[in-house]
This record gives sequence, C-alpha cells and structure tokens, in this order.
Amino acid sequence: MTELLPTIWYVAVGLLWFGFILLDGFDLGVGMRMLFGNRDERKRRMVLNAIGPFWDGNEVWLITAIGAMFAAFPFWYASLLSGSYFVCLFIIIGLILRAVGIEYRSKVHTTQWRAWCTRSIGVGSGMIAFGIGGLLGLVSFGLPIDAHGDSYEAFAWFSPGFILAGISVLGFSLVHGAAFIALKTNDSVKNESHQFISRWSIVLLVPFLAWVAAVLWQYSPDITIYTLIPLSALVIAVWISNALRRDGLTFSLLGVFLFCAFGAILMSQYPNVLPSTIDNAHNLTVMNASSSPYTLSIMSIVALFGLPIVITYQVWTYWVFRHRLSDKDIPIVKLFKKSPHDTHPKP
Repeated sequence: MTELLPTIWYVAVGLLWFGFILLDGFDLGVGMRMLFGNRDERKRRMVLNAIGPFWDGNEVWLITAIGAMFAAFPFWYASLLSGSYFVCLFIIIGLILRAVGIEYRSKVHTTQWRAWCTRSIGVGSGMIAFGIGGLLGLVSFGLPIDAHGDSYEAFAWFSPGFILAGISVLGFSLVHGAAFIALKTNDSVKNESHQFISRWSIVLLVPFLAWVAAVLWQYSPDITIYTLIPLSALVIAVWISNALRRDGLTFSLLGVFLFCAFGAILMSQYPNVLPSTIDNAHNLTVMNASSSPYTLSIMSIVALFGLPIVITYQVWTYWVFRHRLSDKDIPIVKLFKKSPHDTHPKP
C-alpha cells in the first residue's frame, strides 16, 4: 500500500489535469476565437452564451488539480511552481482578464467597452492555454533542480519544451472550442466553426503529436512510432467527422485524442513527476515527492465521497444546458459609440 497510494494519486492528478484541459479547453478556445472569429455582435454573444453556464465551473478543475498536487505531492508542487513563478503569474493575469471580460462585457452598451472586453477575453484565454500547456511541458521535460528540488535560475522554465507544450494546448483548445461551438449553435456560427476545423484542425493538433513524440523518444523510444500512428489516425478521424457534420462525434473524438495523448506522456515518464535537467539523480519521482501514506490514505477516503458529488453536479449542469442556441435566443441590444449617459456636447 505504501507504494500503491502514490501511484494512484499520480494517476488521479493526471486525470484532474486532463479534466481541466478537456472541459476548460473548449472555453479557452471559444474565448480566443472572439479575437478573430465572428465580427457580428449577436454572433459573439451567442458564442459567449454557449459557454456561459460552464466556464467558471470548469475552472474548478484547475484549482482541484493544483490542490491535489499540493496535498499528495508537496515536493513536486513546490519545485514546479517555485521554479516557474513568472509562468504562474502569466496564467493568473490571463484568468483575471478572461473573467473580467466575460462578467462585465454586457454591463456597458458601448462599442469601445465591448471591444475592450472582447480583447480581454481573447488575450486572457490565450494566456491561460499557453501558460498551462507550458507548465505541463515542464513536468515532461524538466527544470534545472538540484538535490533539494530547488531551481535558482529565474528563466530556466523558458525552453523549447515549454514552448512546444504551450503551443500544443493552445492549438488543441482552438480546435476543441470550434467543435463545441458547432455542437452548441445553429445557423452561420455553426458553419463557420465547421470551416475552421476543416482548415486548421490538422495543423493545430500536430504540435501535440510532436510533444508526445518528444517525450516518448526520451523515455520509451521503441514505442514512439506505435503510439503516433493511432494518435495520427484520431486526428484524421476528427477531420473526417467534421466534414460529415457529426458534431457530437467530432467533439468526442477530440476528447479521446487528448486522453490518449496526455496518457501516453504521463505513462512514459512514470515514475518521474519532475525531471532534473542537471542530473537524473535529482529527479522528483512518485515516491520521493509524495506525502506520507497516512496523508494519502485520508485524501483517498475524502476523494472517494467528494469526487462523485462534484462529477454528478457537473454532468447535471451539462444536461440541463444541452440545447443548441440560435439567433432567436439572442435579444437585440443597441450599442452606442460612446457612453449613453454622456449627454453633454463637446465644446
């Protein structure tokens, strides 16, 4: 049991990160598409309304994943986050920008305010997706940590692996967001999402394949090609499904792709949770980075009762708001070029 519990919680933390990228990933993709997608105000509001009931609830997975790391693997948590302060700050700023943009966009009916909030949503979503991907990339490719798990280089996190993983999650989120819009909307918004997936899905998912290949080549080179073939087939299946306008299947296939790709990364690097780029002897592993068996046992009991409640509530939320949106569901709101309260003429 002493060796089994850390492994179980390693899998649990991996599933929590998978849940965040899967669920909040399409929110982030929708947010980023606000920058270059629909220019019509009603269409933008339709897209935002599609993620309205879900986006803040999906962020809970991020808090849960980091909290589980803190409780189950305190040394992993401390070394990763202390070695990437700027990345964490980058993500937090993105979270603030996105939340403020979504919550306050409808409070003032002026073109300038809506434009600022739209940019805030798009930029913030991109920052979150890239930052989280880069952070997880550090888990795969490592940091220059010493025997005490400390890294003294402020920008040691900035590496090709960090950039590759950041682009991977950002690209996946864009495709996943487009698939969600196609699944939840009708009319021209849906058609534009289909066109986006047809043009860009393969290009945007290739970095994720490269991330998997890089990690597998480092740890398990013999199975690299055998892993990439089915993953590439899933990418092609996503493209075909979208071409056939099978929206539910497209969205589901993207989830399967993420599960298999992310699972391949975590399985290949096991038991390492944070490699050291200085010396392999300093690697943090499932065993030397975990909490005590007593702590893990208590956490397991709490999770056994708490997690089903959280999952049931979230499934119920998605079921209640399962219907598609159309232009008819979005009321017409008149926008002013300046504040409607500004009635004084300029001198």
